Amino acid sequence: MIRELSLDPDKVNVNGGAIALGHPLGCTGAKLTASLLHEMKRRNAPLGLVSMCIGGGMGAAGLFERAYPRLPGEKTG
Repeated sequence: MIRELSLDPDKVNVNGGAIALGHPLGCTGAKLTASLLHEMKRRNAPLGLVSMCIGGGMGAAGLFERAYPRLPGEKTG
């Protein structure tokens, strides 16, 4: 899929994992969203997209934007 859509592999699924990663705990959305938000902060990324399993063979996506790319007192680099 990455090749077919000409996506940058350095920006897609950067820490590995899968949509069902949180299934044993029933927290796919929370686990993947928390991972995404931490990675966005680490990279100082303005946008992030996460896909989540919501049961019954369905999925949902969440698009997140950092309102303030750098928080007051946050270290750069």
